[in-house]
Order: sequence, then structure tokens, then C-alpha cells
Amino acid sequence: MRILHTMLRVGDLERSIRFYTEILGMKLLRRQDYPAGEFTLAFVGYGAESEQAVIELTYNWGVDHYELGTGYGHIALEVDDVYQAAADVKAQGGRLLREAGPMNAGTTIIAFIEDPDGYPIELIGKKA
Repeated sequence: MRILHTMLRVGDLERSIRFYTEILGMKLLRRQDYPAGEFTLAFVGYGAESEQAVIELTYNWGVDHYELGTGYGHIALEVDDVYQAAADVKAQGGRLLREAGPMNAGTTIIAFIEDPDGYPIELIGKKA
């Protein structure tokens, strides 16, 4: 396993991209709109996603701010088989927040689990 990204909800995507790229020196690695889900994802980091963890900036269309505490999203872990990994976590007494299956408005297979303190962790299937 390896950490893939940390997701943060943002109220102004362009402002956030400028901050992470211009102030912190990251690169905009990819960006995609999901009209069916009414959100946009932008990934920023210091290097290729295949080599290191990055930050996912999520803009939910029409939401311009969040209260402190609601901006945190999740930590993502890459796994070989999301269905098996979710079953293994559940079998060991872990809490499943979302069963394995395709993501909202996409095809990537994901699941969500919860750590002991209630922080969500996303399991994402390894891409070929």
C-alpha cells in the first residue's frame, strides 16, 4: 500500500490552484469536471502521482466556503483489489463507510473505511 493523495474541499478552485502552484511551488498535475456530480477535481503536487502523494482539491459547484472542520475530506490508499481490501477491513472489525464500487459520476472502483477516530480513508483500485 501507499498514500495516494489527501483531499481538501475548496470554495474557490482557481484561488486554491494559484496558492498551491504559485505560493507553494506545486504543479497542477490534472484537472477534471464531473458535470453529473456537479464537482471539479484538481490534483496538485511536486511530482508525478505515480511517484509520490499529492493533494486533491475538490470544488463542489455552488459551494463557496466551508466551516472549519468540514474542509477535510480523506486520505487515499492504493490497493490491488478494492473489493477484497474492503472485505478484509470489515473482517478484521473495521468500519466500512461505503461499500466497494464505482465512484459517483465515474468508473474508478473505490470504497471508504473509517479509522478509529472517525477519519475517512478511501481505498482506490490500482490502475493498470
